[in-house]
Amino acid sequence: MLSQLEQVAQATQVDLAKLRIEKWKTDSNTKRGTQADVESIQRNLQMALPEIIGELRASPENIATTFKLYRNLDALYDVFGPVVESAGAFGSRDEFQSAQNDLSSLERSRRALAERMEALAGAKEGELTQLRTQVRDLKAAATTPPTPPKKVVVDDTEPPQKPVKKKTVPNPPTPTTPATAPATTTPAPTQPQAPQQ
Repeated sequence: MLSQLEQVAQATQVDLAKLRIEKWKTDSNTKRGTQADVESIQRNLQMALPEIIGELRASPENIATTFKLYRNLDALYDVFGPVVESAGAFGSRDEFQSAQNDLSSLERSRRALAERMEALAGAKEGELTQLRTQVRDLKAAATTPPTPPKKVVVDDTEPPQKPVKKKTVPNPPTPTTPATAPATTTPAPTQPQAPQQ
């Protein structure tokens, strides 16, 4: 877009230099006024416009510089319009046609820049909304007190105690049922023996 605008500016400068305002069929005040406007446009196209385009090239996302360029194009358009009308009314057909084409090209560049500015503003607004949300979330996190960590108190003034070993006690035998009880043999009663004779 900027390269196209530079081409429009160069073509406009060439066409403005070809205007023969002194030969127009009108009064001297109109000629002087139109000549002053042409000189103003030429100064802008040679000095101010290239400087702003350079700034925008260096920082293409800068919305302030983009708006500065738009305002400059708007001012150029406002001054150039009456020059083209005067060329149509008092100049030759070729002068008018060339100036009219330049004005149309300038208007296209101005519209393209306005659309770019609108898109850039929308993108910047989206970024701002996202940043505001992040800041709000950070503030909310900062105002919520964090849960304090668990405190473990270690008393290291006494020597550590050895762990007490538990003595294991064997389990008592379980009583058995009579059906499964082992048979016990009881000694048979002994009979007294008869004394020998």
